[in-house]
Amino acid sequence: MLNPLFMLAVYTFVFGFVMRSRWSMPTGQEVQHSTGEFAVILFCGLVVFQFFADVVSAAPGLIVANVNYVKKIVFPIQILPVVSAGAALFHAAVSLVVLLFFVYFVFGGIPLTVVLTPVVFAPLVVMVVGFAWILAAIGVYFRDMSQIVQPLVTATLFLAPIFFQRTALPAWSQPYLSINPLTIPVEAFRAVVIFGTQPNWTALGYYSLVAIAVALLGEQFFQKTRRGFADVL
Repeated sequence: MLNPLFMLAVYTFVFGFVMRSRWSMPTGQEVQHSTGEFAVILFCGLVVFQFFADVVSAAPGLIVANVNYVKKIVFPIQILPVVSAGAALFHAAVSLVVLLFFVYFVFGGIPLTVVLTPVVFAPLVVMVVGFAWILAAIGVYFRDMSQIVQPLVTATLFLAPIFFQRTALPAWSQPYLSINPLTIPVEAFRAVVIFGTQPNWTALGYYSLVAIAVALLGEQFFQKTRRGFADVL
């Protein structure tokens, strides 16, 4: 918890005090949020990003760090990325409790739409597990994969609507923001936890289909490449 809270303090100072970022409510009316309100909105996006980053950043080294499971024991190594996602999901749940605490005291209450949190978070979990399978397999054959993944993870942070709103971009560029795997989950998560509005179900539905496809492809890729793990390791 200390790491995301520390980064939250830094980001809040930079974007809330220095750059004086502002947020518009779902109605489209710009509201001059207090620094505390902006920090809660920011923290909401960081919860989603931290889950994504924890799993994806660790994925390239998962198999390499557990050589004994590959070479000496009959072990279903395909569950290692799932276990990693489960651990990150637990941390995200703890962060959610802290987030709800801040939402209650800063915004004056917790919206009923918070019960939709598992629904909007589930597609991200599915997609992240698919990414983890792919990266874990590649990491066995290409040990420098983690050096490539880290800058990409950082890029997803700054190219997702975490520090800014999608509507702050020119209209022609807003649809391209959905290419980022964090964009739709962040917007949906923020809608149900803070603003008390329904998420964009159409966008979330398409995202879910893509997430399932990524997970299926990732699992197949892992199963095909695992045959050479023992020889490489």
